[in-house]
Amino acid sequence: MNSTLDMSLGQALLQRGCLSADQLRIAQQEQRRLGGRLAERLATLGFVSEALLRDALAERLGEQSVALADAYADPAALALLPKSLARQHQVLPLAWDQDNCILTLAMANPADLLALDQLRRALPPCRIATRVASAADVQQAIDRCYGIDLSIDGILEALETGATQPGDGDAGSYGEPVVRLIDALLGDAVARGASDLHFEPEAGFVRIRYRIDGVLRQVRALHQAHWPAMSVRLKVMAGMDIAETRAPQDGRLSRSFAGRHIDFRAAIQPTTWGENLVLRILDRHSTLLPLAQLGFSSSNLAALRRLIARPEGLILVTGPTGSGKTTTLYSILGELDREALNIMTLEDPVEYPLPHIRQTSINEVAKLDFASGIRSLLRQDPDVILVGEIRDRDTAEMALRAAMTGHQVYATLHANGALGALPRLFELGVPPELLAGNLLGIVAQRLVRRHCPACHGRVPGDTPAAPYGDCRCCAGSGYRGRTVIAEVLSLDAAFDELLARRASPCALLEAARQRGFATLHEDARRLIHDGVTSSTEIARVIGPDWSES
Repeated sequence: MNSTLDMSLGQALLQRGCLSADQLRIAQQEQRRLGGRLAERLATLGFVSEALLRDALAERLGEQSVALADAYADPAALALLPKSLARQHQVLPLAWDQDNCILTLAMANPADLLALDQLRRALPPCRIATRVASAADVQQAIDRCYGIDLSIDGILEALETGATQPGDGDAGSYGEPVVRLIDALLGDAVARGASDLHFEPEAGFVRIRYRIDGVLRQVRALHQAHWPAMSVRLKVMAGMDIAETRAPQDGRLSRSFAGRHIDFRAAIQPTTWGENLVLRILDRHSTLLPLAQLGFSSSNLAALRRLIARPEGLILVTGPTGSGKTTTLYSILGELDREALNIMTLEDPVEYPLPHIRQTSINEVAKLDFASGIRSLLRQDPDVILVGEIRDRDTAEMALRAAMTGHQVYATLHANGALGALPRLFELGVPPELLAGNLLGIVAQRLVRRHCPACHGRVPGDTPAAPYGDCRCCAGSGYRGRTVIAEVLSLDAAFDELLARRASPCALLEAARQRGFATLHEDARRLIHDGVTSSTEIARVIGPDWSES
C-alpha cells in the first residue's frame, strides 16, 4: 500500500474517532521500524480491529468490503487461480461470472497494482472485480477453501462415504461434508436468483427446492438419513433451539457470497416426516430497485408518482404474498428525500435495512403491535410512516388517523384488487367517513415472469416456455426475471361520496374508469402485446378465466 493511501487511512480513522492521534503516531513509528502496511501495524498493536480496518480501507478505495469468515467461495473461481498464487498475493477467488468473464477476488490490498498485473498474466483473459478483506481473513479462507471440494456433487459423495476433507490448512469443522453442503446449497440458491430455499422431508428422502421467479423447482433429493445433521446445522446457524423439534421456530442468519452480504430468514414447521425448513433469501443488492425499474406502465407510474407527491394521506399496496408489495414500498421510499424527511417504518420483521430510515420490527413479546407502534411513531416527529401490514381495525384506524394529522402513510393490505381493498376495509370495521379525504390511492399488483432474452427468439409465437434445455440463462424454463402488472386507483372527493353511499362495485368501477383506471387484466394485455410474457404465464398468475379480448 502506498504512503498516500496509508495517510488517508490514518486520517479516516482519526475522523471516525476510532483512533487517537497518539495511537496513530505510535503505529507510524512501528511501520517505519518494521516496514509493511499501516493497517498491519494498527492491528498488531491492537488499536483497531481487523473488521474496522477492512471497512475503513474499502471506504477510502471506493470498494465493497467482505467478511470472509461467513463467505462461500465459488469452486469455479478457485479452479482459475492456483493456491500458490493466492497465498503469494493474499487473494481469495470468490466468484466466476462465466457469461461476462468477470472474476471477483477478495484482497487485503486492492491498491496493489503490481499484484493485480501479475494475477492478470496468470489468469485467462477476464475482468477482475475486487472486494476488500482483512489479511487474516484472507489467509484463513485460503487454508479453508483450497483443497476442499466445494462442489455439491463432490460434497454429496463425501457425505455418502463419510469422508472429511480438512485440507492442508486448519479448516476445522469446515472439513465436515454437512457444513460444506449447507454453504454450497445456500450459495447455489443465491447464484440462481432464488427467493426461497425449501428443505422438505418426505418418507424416505429430503426434497430440496428453490423458488425462482415465483415458481418452485426441485434441484436435489437426498437420503432422509442426512436430514437430521443438516437441520441441526441450519438451526445452529439461524440461532434456533436444536433440542426443540415439535414446535415452529423462526431465526435469521447471514452469509457472504461473491462479496455480497446476504441475509436469510429461517422458519421451521414440524410435519409428518420431520421438520420442514424454509429460508427466505433477502438480497438487498438485487431486490431494492428504483421505482422506474420495477416494470410499471408509464400511465401507472405517473399516477403513482402523483400520489407520492401528496404531502399527507394513506396509500395502500395490495396483493397476495409474494407479489412484490414490500419491494414496491421500499422503492417508493427511495423516491423520497430522506435528508429532509423523517421516514419511519413498522415491519414484521424488518427485511432490508435501509440507510437514513428508522426501521422497527413488531415485537409481540414486548407488546409492540402495528396499532401501538403507530401511536409510538407519532411521538417521534415523523413525516412519512410505513406500516408493514394492516391486519385489523385498530391498525387501519390508526393509519388513517396518522394520515389525517398531516402524515404520509404507506401500508400493505391483503386484497385481490384495488377496488377489492375497499370492502376489505369495511369488513375490518373502518367506517366510510374515515376514508374520505384520507385514503389517497390503492395499488394492486402481481409479478409475472418475463420471456428469457437468450432463447425466446428461437420460440415461435406465444409459446409459454422454451423447449431448449441447453439455455444456461433460464435453465430451459423459457423465462428469466419478473416484471409487475398493476392497477392504480386514485381517489378524489367525488369518489369519496360514492364510498359514503356504499355504492355498488359496478358503480365504483365505472367511476374509476372515468378517472383513467386500468385493470390488472388490461395491464397484462399490454405485456403480451409487447412480447414481454405469455398468456399462459398471465393465466398462471391471475387465473385461467382472464380474457385477452
